[in-house]
Amino acid sequence: MDSPDNTPPNPPRNAPDWERKTLEKLAFAALNEQRARRRWGIFFKLAGFLYLLVVLVAVVDWSPSGDAKRGGPRHTALINVYGVIEANGDVSADKISTALRAAFEDKNTAGVVLRINSPGGSPVQSGIIFDEMRRLKAKYPDTPLYAVVEDLCASGGYYIAAGADKIYVDKASLVGSIGVLMNGFGFTGAMEKVGVERRLMTAGANKGLLDPFSPITPEQKAHVQTMLDELHQQFITVVRTGRGERLKETPETFSGLIWSGEQGIKMGLVDELGTVDFVAREVIKAEKLVDYSVKQNLAERFAKRFGADAATGFGRGLLEEMSGQVR
Repeated sequence: MDSPDNTPPNPPRNAPDWERKTLEKLAFAALNEQRARRRWGIFFKLAGFLYLLVVLVAVVDWSPSGDAKRGGPRHTALINVYGVIEANGDVSADKISTALRAAFEDKNTAGVVLRINSPGGSPVQSGIIFDEMRRLKAKYPDTPLYAVVEDLCASGGYYIAAGADKIYVDKASLVGSIGVLMNGFGFTGAMEKVGVERRLMTAGANKGLLDPFSPITPEQKAHVQTMLDELHQQFITVVRTGRGERLKETPETFSGLIWSGEQGIKMGLVDELGTVDFVAREVIKAEKLVDYSVKQNLAERFAKRFGADAATGFGRGLLEEMSGQVR
């Protein structure tokens, strides 16, 4: 064993010179090996610490949380509606509704602004958000609720915006797309050409509806169209309810087309030109902005950043394929 001061033990005084030198070499070799192990141990510990530090920096939002910034002086509550509207995404009914409730319940909130940049998404999630907006407006009649459109407010995004007291846009914003679609592919012709036989067994004559490797019957197509028309009518009702007499309906209004912000103003789809800062400063008269958007927690950020949710991609895609999208 090494002595406490890490120096090799002294060989016996009467040992021959070659034995003494051999013992010294062995002792120094053992000491060097021990030091090398310690150095490598320190290196791997530091490497592990740095790796964890990098992960934390990558996935954690180091800005003050919404709760930490709330309260205080009179302010405009801001909620971001960025991206596709879906149950498990950043723009879900759960997250947006939670943010809306927190904003309206804060006694220092002078007005609420939804900042929208979305191509649309789930009609169910959009409908839940719209209904919650109307409920909160009725409960807090003195707190105005506005929508401000950035680049895009299409389909499900416009579905949500229609629930606001007013919709502000940029002249080049894109708005509208009031329609419903369900898309997919059919490979039956290609399968016949290459001689591939589809073997699909179901219990229920229409259980294989929309299977891309099976033909669709006229009855199935008519059923799907009826369902899409029903969803479309629900969307139209929401827009008419939200926009009221401001809406200048034409045969193209509910055709699924999109328009620029300037065209949207003329059609009554939106109200005026304006940004978030403009609405807060000039309309609500509370220039201070407080972000109430629900942030992803650490686990969600880690999963999204490192692709842990890739395994659910196929199932989610199939669900969207079957349920239809408001886009």
